[in-house]
Amino acid sequence: MKLEKESNLNTNKKSQSHLNTLPSDLSIKDIWLARLSDEPNQNRRLDQRSVFQRDKARVLHSAAFRRLQSKTQIHNNGLSDFYRTRLTHSLEVAQIGSGIIANLKKIQPEFKPLLPSYNLIETICLSHDIGHPPFGHGGETALNYMMADHGGFEGNGQTFRILTQLEQYTEHNGMNLTRRSLLGVLKYPLCLSELSAPYPENDTGNFRQLKASEWVPAKGIYDIDKGLLEDVLSPLCESDRLLFASTRTPENTCKQHLKSKYKSFDCSIMEIADDIAYGVHDLEDAIAMGIIHKTLWQEKVIPQLLEIKDFCLRDKIQSLTDNLFSTQHFKRKDAIGSLVNALITSINIQLVDKKFKEPLLAYNAYLDTAMFNVLEILKKFVLEYVIHSPDLQILEYRGQQIVMELFEAFESGPTRFLPEKARALWASYDGDVSRQQRVIADYISSLTDNHALRLHASLFSSNQTAPMIGEHAF
Repeated sequence: MKLEKESNLNTNKKSQSHLNTLPSDLSIKDIWLARLSDEPNQNRRLDQRSVFQRDKARVLHSAAFRRLQSKTQIHNNGLSDFYRTRLTHSLEVAQIGSGIIANLKKIQPEFKPLLPSYNLIETICLSHDIGHPPFGHGGETALNYMMADHGGFEGNGQTFRILTQLEQYTEHNGMNLTRRSLLGVLKYPLCLSELSAPYPENDTGNFRQLKASEWVPAKGIYDIDKGLLEDVLSPLCESDRLLFASTRTPENTCKQHLKSKYKSFDCSIMEIADDIAYGVHDLEDAIAMGIIHKTLWQEKVIPQLLEIKDFCLRDKIQSLTDNLFSTQHFKRKDAIGSLVNALITSINIQLVDKKFKEPLLAYNAYLDTAMFNVLEILKKFVLEYVIHSPDLQILEYRGQQIVMELFEAFESGPTRFLPEKARALWASYDGDVSRQQRVIADYISSLTDNHALRLHASLFSSNQTAPMIGEHAF
């Protein structure tokens, strides 16, 4: 979810020079509108929708998207019916993404040929979290630990896998979205083997003692899906493909995985929209639920915001604070709206690297320096005082244990416990242990938080009234 600081530095210098480097042709090649595989005539009379309208419909009507309604965003599902889930978060990211496009059309009309349509950016934003497992990043780390010897597990890689294979809209290519939609979802367009640092030796086999911070995955695509990644990127020339595969070592990480250096133009818009939703809307949830109080905000956040001289709301900090912590809901909404508006209207398009020949890679959207710093302050505040709070860490730990115990159970008896379709797929990979393990990971990652809890109770609870395991299509 994090924007990288180095990609947003020297913003003013870049924005002054971008017009001098604007190519004469920003048109998008037709191959980006094509799908990974041809589809037979589906007898849809007079379907006047664009390819991106159809992409959006496929995401919205997918089972994987619906399951986001019961997957953790930050606050564990079941504690309240107020806070955001992965589904409502994704809807808000899509709305922010559309707002960014509307503003860019107005302030930089010369880039209109490059800008994604509203349907395209909404498709990308709605899809971006579709691969997250139950219990948020805790579940992701748990599955990565269980899959460490079989290709690992990572939410963005799982998103790509769902879109291109698992969601049964087509027989073999999942939702079979257009290449441009898939390119926009690819935040990390490299395989995990090219990015992962070594993991520690684990001789204990004791889940309770697992140090989760040591098993946070690198961010990328599974090696077994490399062929599909290459298909998505096939419109790129060789020089663009090599440059797009550049890596760097991120700063301030507890584990030094490599990280891909570049992302597409559409993806950069989605990532900023995602960060805004995380930094502002998840802050709103924490305030409304009483996790963050006004005194803490005044002590930890306001002094930092006042140091940013170009912050457009700097002179309104006091009224903004009063409204954020007001007992009147409409005042809090006004403050949240002001923050989101200030961020959206501080975004501009800049040249990434003049060596790129493909316009979709040559340009990215960036926050200006002041608002980038504001968003970083908000995100770090949420991370430290909400996500890293003991209450949420206890819930995350619990979720990790549930995921690992479920995996161990399915691994010990796949033909006993897996539902019919997953069981048949597992059997079809007889002799290929890594692919069989991937089937288990695919199934567990598709579970909602509530379904995972019920399955765990069915397998391990001594309570005779524990619900039975039911069929689940994945």
